[in-house]
Amino acid sequence: MQPIRTFNVSPALPSRLEPLRKLAYNLHWDWNFETKELFRRLDRDLWESSRHNPVLMLGTISQARLQEVAEDEGFVAHMERASRQLDDYLQERTWYRKHRNEVNGQRTEKKQENSSASSLSPQDSGLRTQECYAYFCAEFGLTDCLPIYSGGLGVLAGDHLKSASDLGLPLVAVGLLYQEGYFAQYLNADGWQQERYPVNDFYNMPLHPECNPDGSELRISVEYPGRTVYARVWRVQVGTVPLYLLDTNIEPNNPYDHDITDELYGGDLDMRIHQEMMLGIGGFRMLKALGYKPTVYHLNEGHSAFLILERIRMLMQEEKLDFAAAKQVAQASQVFTTHTPVSAGFDLFPPDKALYYVGHYADIYGLSHEEFLGLGREDTGDLASPFSMAALAMKTSSFVNGVAQLHGLVSRKMFQSLWKDFPLNEVPITAITNGVHARTCVAKSTQELYDRYLGPQWSDAPVDDPLWERVQSIPDEELWRNHERQRSELVVFVRDRLV
Repeated sequence: MQPIRTFNVSPALPSRLEPLRKLAYNLHWDWNFETKELFRRLDRDLWESSRHNPVLMLGTISQARLQEVAEDEGFVAHMERASRQLDDYLQERTWYRKHRNEVNGQRTEKKQENSSASSLSPQDSGLRTQECYAYFCAEFGLTDCLPIYSGGLGVLAGDHLKSASDLGLPLVAVGLLYQEGYFAQYLNADGWQQERYPVNDFYNMPLHPECNPDGSELRISVEYPGRTVYARVWRVQVGTVPLYLLDTNIEPNNPYDHDITDELYGGDLDMRIHQEMMLGIGGFRMLKALGYKPTVYHLNEGHSAFLILERIRMLMQEEKLDFAAAKQVAQASQVFTTHTPVSAGFDLFPPDKALYYVGHYADIYGLSHEEFLGLGREDTGDLASPFSMAALAMKTSSFVNGVAQLHGLVSRKMFQSLWKDFPLNEVPITAITNGVHARTCVAKSTQELYDRYLGPQWSDAPVDDPLWERVQSIPDEELWRNHERQRSELVVFVRDRLV
């Protein structure tokens, strides 16, 4: 059982340095070197020891140092410059405003203009009542100090949120907030891999607890066999995109239920299905509690596929649709991205376990148990086959894609049985090749080089943009000098990590 609450005594931030708080709680600093250098300048050693966590820094730095920089005109000018950059960034939303439905864009701007306070969080703005895309994923790799990811899936999801923010897309993301996250790896003296699970202190991380209008914690509930499990809601602000995370480590949950959001990909099959019910069903209820009405639900891998069960239930009970119509409506607004190139990588649950945990939806739908299990079976006629989260997601989505052209081909072969009468090349699984968020991945000196010769828009330019022809204007000597600098920094980094 993890601690329910901790109390911290923090230094008081001088009023002149108040912009630091705003900068610290928006992850825009992760891909803006001006802000990153500001926090490094505040205390270089603390920046490194905190795993680049500006919130923890502001909570542990000495009061004397804060008073010192408050009187440093150079530091204050640097802070105000970074603050203006964040304000300009949050107000632009250029691509979406220019290219998406003009009427929708005007309605959004009008709603924002009518809001009386610039400090409103995104869920208070007009975006939640207009076009909105909900993005569900089990992990998000955003920055070092938020260790709630394990690898490629999370890094892709994190870059997806950052890119959506750059474009000004009305995206809202949903995940779980893990107390221990994913294990950290290290090698012992004999060369064997060891794991450790550092405990996350949410109150010293760049996230906010969401509250009701009366100031109480916002909580949602999900029914599990024999009990109800509650979760509170936290928000991570990723530029213009809010990421909402569910946390079950609260009263009145029992110790087992505290651990639903304990570790990423931890535990046995029962714990996995507990986590995926909370992500899919709980995530849907959370968005509803926050006032969002998403236009499209995007499932990034199959962990959140139980979402569709709750959506169908809601459409049947609140909109008075029958099962067939509710399923069709839900499917029309759901898309699915698969990442796994091997069948063993998908979550499979024995039929009796699936029925034990989510079988009550069959009664709501008016389906037999076998008809219900057929929603998650590749072969509905095989009564012994397991319930597949990937099959459930594919059968209930109107668009399915892999993450590379080759992966699209592999996926069409893997799941051709879902479309038995289709030739392989017509199986409706397409591919969108993974990309990265340029401002996160490209080194500072390289970004400065591109800014000088290509202009500041290079990070948003597609591959066929004439802008890239300007690469030829970069002097060979300058390009090679930057390359050697990056190589030497890599050597220093590796040596530091080995120590």
